[in-house]
Amino acid sequence: MSQTIEIISWNVNGIRAVADKAALKWVDERRPDILCLQEIKATEAQIPSGLFALDYPAVTVNSAEKKGYSGTMTFSSMLPDRIDTRSDIDLHNEGRIVEHHYADLVVFNVYFPNGQKDEERLHYKLGFYDRFLEYCESLRETGKSIVICGDVNTAHRPIDLKNPKSNEKTSGFLPIERAWIDKLIEHGYIDTFRYVHGDKEEEYSWWSYRFSARTKNVGWRIDYCFISEELAECLEDAFILQEITGSDHCPVGIRLNL
Repeated sequence: MSQTIEIISWNVNGIRAVADKAALKWVDERRPDILCLQEIKATEAQIPSGLFALDYPAVTVNSAEKKGYSGTMTFSSMLPDRIDTRSDIDLHNEGRIVEHHYADLVVFNVYFPNGQKDEERLHYKLGFYDRFLEYCESLRETGKSIVICGDVNTAHRPIDLKNPKSNEKTSGFLPIERAWIDKLIEHGYIDTFRYVHGDKEEEYSWWSYRFSARTKNVGWRIDYCFISEELAECLEDAFILQEITGSDHCPVGIRLNL
């Protein structure tokens, strides 16, 4: 029997700030089966109650050791068989991964590092990318299908940001960062939004808070849902929910008929 599930991913840029704005109330109407939040910037004890009324039976929080920084949180209507947070990938314990296993399906909620601070941080980001892909490939070798949702912190192609030329030397659009997304795709992972919508332009998921960037739609598409290629036949839709506000990012998501 087939089952359609909707997975939505959102970098909230602080779950307490989002709660203050009541910016997750849309969840009650949309009712995603899996909700992946990044950059929660809170410990489990600090997460406000009443984010939305919908009751998820499985909630996993992975907070960073550093207070008020990074962190991921996954809500699931299905009980996972296994949960992990991959400290062998997230070497600095920054709360960047929640891994849920549902039989042969593995759903990753990932907040990939930002490389803009300095060369050391860029090097860490690239190492994280490589460790993560290597692990995903090891899962696929055991027969697992993979869903990767989250803030990848890199725009893949010139179409994925408003001003590609002026950002060629900016982390987030460096050739070496973009090459990793090429590598991910070459290994058989699908950028679901492009798979469904082709070269649709001006579809972004992040905007600077400065210069009225969101109002002018001067943005970057740095939030993605990737699936391993054998799930392509299950993909019903991929979308960007630009109308949802409350963060400098907006949610992205997919529907799969499994």
